[in-house]
Amino acid sequence: MLDFDPDRTAGTPSATSRFFLYVEGPRDRDILQAWTYRLMPAKRRRLFEDSIILGGRRPARAVEHFRGAEPGARGLCILDRDDGSGELPSEPGIEFFTWGRRHIESYLLVPAALHRVLSRDKPTGRLERALRDHLPREGDETAWREMDAKRLLAPNGELSRALGRRLPLSRIARATREAELHPDVHDLFARLRGGLGVRPQPTVIR
Repeated sequence: MLDFDPDRTAGTPSATSRFFLYVEGPRDRDILQAWTYRLMPAKRRRLFEDSIILGGRRPARAVEHFRGAEPGARGLCILDRDDGSGELPSEPGIEFFTWGRRHIESYLLVPAALHRVLSRDKPTGRLERALRDHLPREGDETAWREMDAKRLLAPNGELSRALGRRLPLSRIARATREAELHPDVHDLFARLRGGLGVRPQPTVIR
């Protein structure tokens, strides 16, 4: 049950409507939960209470599930862009959000957050070299958009091998400060607030 907000604006969801969050896999959900800790902490439990793992980029499966929901329900399906192929289905009440970059993991590659998590047990010089060798230049959004971050951050990926350890993705997500998050992430959370009927809050830089 959504918390009642007497200041909800007209046209936002009912305080009693269910909101379904569809994600591709458990790792996507873990990353989103970590970001929610900073961006929408009061709604963490409610947001993931009705989360559905699709088992890959399967928007039709989200629609199939959503069609069995009660009247008034709303949903948001979050998808990796991957190769960008395939049209998205259309179904009243459910919205689709596709990352501008190739994978959700792309948004974890924030050097400052990586330093906070990894510099405790890795020499700074080694970490700097790994980031310089494997990350696109800052501002080169074309390269960031096309980079296969899922492979780069995998346990046997290039960045993990360069650092000699498996990267704790949810910890990196949680270590990323609000001001460091990409506009795509802020765009997603604006949609999540809309789906939950939450009024935007003043920005607090953490």
